[in-house]
Amino acid sequence: MIRIAPMADRVCSVALVVVLVGFLLAGSSGRVAALDTSSDSWWALVGYGQSVPGWGRTTERVQTIDFGLRYQHHIFDDLGSDWYQGFHSILVELPVHLVVSPDESAMVGVNFLAAYTFTADERWRPYIFGGGGPVYSFADIDGMGADLNGNYQFGVGLEYQLPDSRQLLVELRYHHISNAGSEDPNVPLNSGKFLVGVRF
Repeated sequence: MIRIAPMADRVCSVALVVVLVGFLLAGSSGRVAALDTSSDSWWALVGYGQSVPGWGRTTERVQTIDFGLRYQHHIFDDLGSDWYQGFHSILVELPVHLVVSPDESAMVGVNFLAAYTFTADERWRPYIFGGGGPVYSFADIDGMGADLNGNYQFGVGLEYQLPDSRQLLVELRYHHISNAGSEDPNVPLNSGKFLVGVRF
């Protein structure tokens, strides 16, 4: 019997919290930018991740080198005022996780994330995000009973504006992978990830 509701509920809850935080911070100056792509951007990401045995039901220490391509689309611009001024965006990511331990293989997926970026400071822009998507694992990891899994994640990041109009980011995220009970066993991977990126 396939049970996807628990994971779907978690992904929806994380994304909903990020969206609601943005709406609570929003003032009357908010502007819908759903059809305007002039502020959209592409990012290249690279980083490191590691699952932590004992974090939830995680039993295996899995280490990954992470690469990703991110498309960021603005939904609501000019929200809020003062320190919580910012914008809402949707992030679509194509991540590749190169597993370096205990196996040498890969996991690939697609992430759909909701984000809120604080823009009160022109040079330093913190942001929060959450969401998830499907993950396919080529790796042979004990406890993962399925190749096709789902993930949910949330985290915080910081963008830095360089003098030459390029932007850099650093990011910390919690990352959960499991098959939502569709196969047995279903031992999740609860990981911490550190990423850096550049806008191009």
